[in-house]
Amino acid sequence: MMDSIEKKLLHEVAELDALPVGAYNIRANGQLQSRNTTANIDIVTKTDKPGIDIYIKPGTRNESVHIPVIISQTGLTDLVYNDFHIGEGADVTIIAGCGIHNCGGGNARHDGIHTFFVGKNARLRYVEKHYGEGDGLGKQIMNPTTIVHLEENAQMEMETTQIAGIDDTIRKTSGDAAAGASLVIREKILTVGDQHAVTDFLVDLNGEGCSANVVSRSVARDHSVQEFKSYINGNCACSGHSECDAIIMDHAKVIATPGLIANNVDAALIHEAAIGKIAGEQLVKLMTLGLTEQEAEEQIINGFLE
Repeated sequence: MMDSIEKKLLHEVAELDALPVGAYNIRANGQLQSRNTTANIDIVTKTDKPGIDIYIKPGTRNESVHIPVIISQTGLTDLVYNDFHIGEGADVTIIAGCGIHNCGGGNARHDGIHTFFVGKNARLRYVEKHYGEGDGLGKQIMNPTTIVHLEENAQMEMETTQIAGIDDTIRKTSGDAAAGASLVIREKILTVGDQHAVTDFLVDLNGEGCSANVVSRSVARDHSVQEFKSYINGNCACSGHSECDAIIMDHAKVIATPGLIANNVDAALIHEAAIGKIAGEQLVKLMTLGLTEQEAEEQIINGFLE
């Protein structure tokens, strides 16, 4: 049974107020809390290291998998290796995420290494949300690593969100794409206080006609620091796009380091980067509608991170 804190964390990271329909694996404080499999989706505990293997049968459609992690114990360090095997022609959604509630003096930390093997002509939507809270002296720390292998004509759309309460994070995502494959990554980050967030993307476009689209939107407030790194290697006739768009406020710092490497004459690669403050005219316009300056800032930030 979950207590009220754990239920709140589960709602924040996976929008669950009850056990989901379909396959799921819920991990709480380093242990399996509950699990369900279906005829097309199997979840198996690893025997050589912490984590699970998720097997989705070829042709599976209109099914989902929930794999949230929640931590409510101070001083706990949780590490998992989760491998996802998406069968040929499948079309599924995987909803992950981690929530930490830390009211103690020790750090609470979760490191998740997720590796995806997406079969030919398969389509995957992957949603990952990170959330932290607590009034203790310890930090909430998350270090997600995502590794993606796309076979021919496979498609993966990845949505990652970190909006509150994570003090330190290193977010690494790497991928490789075979012919005709497509990888889309959308990232949203908000940092406040003295929080520090590093995101590091590396994509290898290896097959004829494959593509990648990496988009990061972030807001840095107070004294927080954000670092954005993105490298796309075009090794064939392919298309790649990387975009970093950040709002900087107060005494924050944002570092953007884009990288495009064309190893083929037919590699079409584009990068866009923009860092700036909220425009004064935007604030004035909203304040003329009756909002305070703080309310106007919040409206702009929420719209920017939609």
